[in-house]
Amino acid sequence: MRDLESVAKTGRLVVVHEAVTFGGFGAEIAAQVCERAFEQLKAPPVRVGAKFAPIPFAEPMESYVMPQVGDIVAAVKQVVGEKDEAA
Repeated sequence: MRDLESVAKTGRLVVVHEAVTFGGFGAEIAAQVCERAFEQLKAPPVRVGAKFAPIPFAEPMESYVMPQVGDIVAAVKQVVGEKDEAA
């Protein structure tokens, strides 16, 4: 698994996908990494996914529900221990 190589190198894991995080495949990836490389993790895995809502057809609303760049940046800052300047 490439994620195991990355965790071995960085000690961190951020899983991003367009499904909701609850019960999504990102949870399975995080679980597999925790089972195989828990000792190498320096921080808890962070999952970024869609908001827990139906995916709308309207483009502006879809952008609201789906994870955005800012969500991913915030997750990476969280996993490396940086304070979010907006908070």
